[in-house]
Amino acid sequence: MPSATVNSRRPIELLSRLASDEPEVKVRALREVKNQIIGNRTKKLSFLKLGAVPAVAGILADSADDVMDSNCDNNNVNNILVQSATVLGSFACGFDAGVQAVLDAGAFLNLLRLLSNSNEKVVDAGARALRMIYQSKLAPKYDFLQRKNMEFLISLLNSENENVSGLGASIITHSCKTSLEQKALFDAGILRKLDSLLEGGSLSQRDASLESIAAIFKNNPEVISKFAGPEIGRPLSSVIDLVKDRYPRTRLLACMCLIVIRNTSPHFLQDLGIKTTLIHILLELLDDPGQVGYEAPFAFSSLIAQREDIQKLALEANAIDKLHHHLQKGPLHPRHYEGILLALADMCSKLESCRSKFLSLQVLNLVTDALTDNSADVRTAACICLKSVTRSIKVAALGAICNVVVDFTTRKSIFIQCGGIKQLVELAKSMESAVRSNALWALKNFVFLADNRLKEDVFSELTASMLSSLICDPEPCVQEQALALVRNLVDGYINSIEFVFAEDGLILGAIGRQLQSSSKAEIGIQGMYALCNVASGNEFHKEAVMHQLFPQTGDKNQSYMIKFLLSNDSQLRTATVWTIVNLTCPSSPGASGRLEKLRNAGIVSQLKNMVNDSCVDVKLRVRTVLGQSMGFGDN
Repeated sequence: MPSATVNSRRPIELLSRLASDEPEVKVRALREVKNQIIGNRTKKLSFLKLGAVPAVAGILADSADDVMDSNCDNNNVNNILVQSATVLGSFACGFDAGVQAVLDAGAFLNLLRLLSNSNEKVVDAGARALRMIYQSKLAPKYDFLQRKNMEFLISLLNSENENVSGLGASIITHSCKTSLEQKALFDAGILRKLDSLLEGGSLSQRDASLESIAAIFKNNPEVISKFAGPEIGRPLSSVIDLVKDRYPRTRLLACMCLIVIRNTSPHFLQDLGIKTTLIHILLELLDDPGQVGYEAPFAFSSLIAQREDIQKLALEANAIDKLHHHLQKGPLHPRHYEGILLALADMCSKLESCRSKFLSLQVLNLVTDALTDNSADVRTAACICLKSVTRSIKVAALGAICNVVVDFTTRKSIFIQCGGIKQLVELAKSMESAVRSNALWALKNFVFLADNRLKEDVFSELTASMLSSLICDPEPCVQEQALALVRNLVDGYINSIEFVFAEDGLILGAIGRQLQSSSKAEIGIQGMYALCNVASGNEFHKEAVMHQLFPQTGDKNQSYMIKFLLSNDSQLRTATVWTIVNLTCPSSPGASGRLEKLRNAGIVSQLKNMVNDSCVDVKLRVRTVLGQSMGFGDN
């Protein structure tokens, strides 16, 4: 029977072999553990649960102590050191639970001890493992302000071993957070060394140095000024050159470094060519299939955020089209998905031209899909994007939102949570009548067939006094949309009708006044349908409508109803007759009295003249009213 392969050995068996007294067996077991866990989070977790990390950390500690024993077989010990360090690094690579386990097992200091080993392979293995740890936020913070620590850091950066010098750079990236630390590193000549690695180092050293330089620069214009000044030549050119490097990750890190410089000290990198280059490279990097592609949109966001000049350049570079294309491709990695949504949010944060482009491509439909994604980060990014787009104050962009918002259905509550309604209500207060009208149009669409809870959320933002003022707005287009909003607001649930009775019936009174004074059919249509919906309620609601139709006796009020029934606009005639249908419903206790009032006003007689109306809807509704009136003895 063939022997078991490396990948078929069970974790428990491998752990038992780690305890072997035979160095060869121990080394093979360590190698097999490494081979099983590399790139496999499930396997890592399985070994963690069995206590593999403390076991390997113990082997590392014992072997590191054995190096001091001149009688030991150094070759065997070194092999064990290399393999145990490699296993610990593999546990830590991209896996915070593994990093925590390595730290808890006390392996960190023993890994540091390996850096002073005389064997190059041991040093390299220790440096690799420590670099894996320093990729995590859980790694220990290094205190640069202590002289011995700074001297140790300098020794790492001066090492000819690229993993050791890369470790030094990784420590800086992880630990350099304060301006005091940034200054200390600059004063110690660290930036000179990092700059030399940019020009003559390996790929790994260049990438690590770019990240470290960005960490030292971040939010510290003084350090940037010293770095870019004549004191140490023209080092910025090294970073600029790497923007066009052949390796995607290097290009991304160089872009990020320049963005930190630009955002910290805007007077640097004013050249239009550099800005345009950064935009194009970051948009190209979106296509990278791995981690670089996932991080590129975040770098792009940091480049354009709150900067109208760069947003304009990005628009000219078709940034929104390219971001839209990635959303269309799907499915996306959650990190990539989140970054693209945030990049779109920043693109639409300032310029109306960007928002109009966004909406013309119907990107909003794809963003609303993200509101139901499994990832909380993606959902949050989608809300931020929606909030950014709804800041729009221009008619074209706002009009597009009006058409889209009606389709939100179950996602309307999320639209409220991300601030969409607040923004629309603010726009309804605009000095521009077209903006007020379009904001009301969007709100009207939002409450269309919405449940009562969502209507309450909208109404609480609008308030009765604001809505009644908009109904009486000087501009007819605003009046029409305000009345249409009320029409949808009171449609459906009987509880919704109560909105027009808030603040002593302020809204209902405004509707009545507009119907009496307006000469435009469009306003009459929306106002009558609003009253029609109110009249579908209970006795109190029906009598309130009658009060608006007939607040006092006299020909003026009678002619206003008659005028609507005689209108050339079939929609206005239909809305008026529908209102009468609801007022005279036979099941309502007060229907007879209301019918008598309508008869005395000459309205029933007018309806009899409309039994053959050219509009089928009017004809049917008229016959309904006359049929109801016959039930009360009107022949």
